[in-house]
Amino acid sequence: MIRASQRRTKKIADESLTTGANGEDDSPRVLVFHPELKRADQAGSWRDSSSRLEEAVSLTGALDFEVVGAEIVPIAKTRPGTLFGTGVVERLGTQIKAEEADIVMVNGKLSPIQQRNLEREWKCKVIDRTGLILEIFADRARTREGRLQVQLALLSYQKSRLVRTWTHLERQRGGRGFLAGPGERQIEIDRRLIGDKLAKLRRELEEVKRTRELHREARRRVPYPIVALVGYTNAGKSTLFNQLTVSDVFAEDMLFATLDPTMRGLVLPSGRKVILSDTVGFVSDLPHDLVAAFRATLEEVLEADLIIHVRDASSHETEAQKLDVLEVLKELGLQKAIDGEELVEALNKCDQLDDEGLTALQEYSARHPNTVAISAIKGTNCDGLLALIEGRLTQDMPVFEVHVPYADGKALARLYEQGEVLKRLDGEDGILVQVRIDESRVGRFEDWCAKSGFDPHLL
Repeated sequence: MIRASQRRTKKIADESLTTGANGEDDSPRVLVFHPELKRADQAGSWRDSSSRLEEAVSLTGALDFEVVGAEIVPIAKTRPGTLFGTGVVERLGTQIKAEEADIVMVNGKLSPIQQRNLEREWKCKVIDRTGLILEIFADRARTREGRLQVQLALLSYQKSRLVRTWTHLERQRGGRGFLAGPGERQIEIDRRLIGDKLAKLRRELEEVKRTRELHREARRRVPYPIVALVGYTNAGKSTLFNQLTVSDVFAEDMLFATLDPTMRGLVLPSGRKVILSDTVGFVSDLPHDLVAAFRATLEEVLEADLIIHVRDASSHETEAQKLDVLEVLKELGLQKAIDGEELVEALNKCDQLDDEGLTALQEYSARHPNTVAISAIKGTNCDGLLALIEGRLTQDMPVFEVHVPYADGKALARLYEQGEVLKRLDGEDGILVQVRIDESRVGRFEDWCAKSGFDPHLL
């Protein structure tokens, strides 16, 4: 009995939306409905409903579904049983039947009861925004860590939705004879098995987390600053990453084209080396289960010395997308970085703007010193972004002035190795060098100066 339950539970966890209602391999026909509350104070009201619907269609298309229709559905108030009112449910059911839809995507959050009742009424599979995003992540994850994180999020999401599965089964009788108790219900067995699987996944992710921490410790011993790219999905982070590091990370004009974090070395104009990190893209209403599951990956952002917020300047939703990204960063505990100067904005896709829009963008960048307008795909003004990165990373570093005799060429070479030489003046009795030193190396620099007989002067 347990083996049969394990097979059924595995079927729940591995259930895919990529086949049609009859199990065929053709793309499922999907209808997208965006519920809109008729309230001015509703959460997310700064976003245009048509834009939210358009994004929902793009999310659905990210799984190669055939979107046969999309509609904004106004509702006066949410119904606990079906979300929509009775008349709306009937009208949409008629539309679903006419379009022969296999799947209905509701661009909002559905409770397990609402999802079950709508599936009964409409006689087709119903998914909400959270379920769709999780399905996209499950389809795109490539590394072992990514797959573990997605499995954890999927099982956490599905555990509460077993209410729509196995409800036709009675309790299984335990023990012997008529004196035995009713035993566990099938739903209880499935929940227990999913709970065991969740515990196992969390242990495996802890191992991944410890391995990642070892990598961070190794990077701290060779103290290269870390610069992390964050931003709304499809803002151009991976394209910018490829442009700056001359890499070939997968980049495509689609939502969540890449999930797994990538790190590469980057040489700034001064010759200073940094580590550039490309992270998963954000989206509005990002599922909390997913944020929790990907926390090990997102911790790379916590370790960053500088965060580059890549924004799609060509989108009329760019300000709303900015707020969504900042909300996730706040949830990760990066409020200080947002308020300070550890956050730089790269306003991407300026090549898609007309002359008026480009002028307005350049004026905006001129008023905000932590902002630069770029085109990642064409490389426009990427040198300006690199200069801004270098300026932010070095602005608080101490600068020392050291006098080196002409005969001590070895010491002069050592200064060039230990820091960034800003100025060199050749005098009659030696060379006066101004050198910027990384804060993590100041102690070793001062020890070397003492052993070499130099008296560095802090400017």
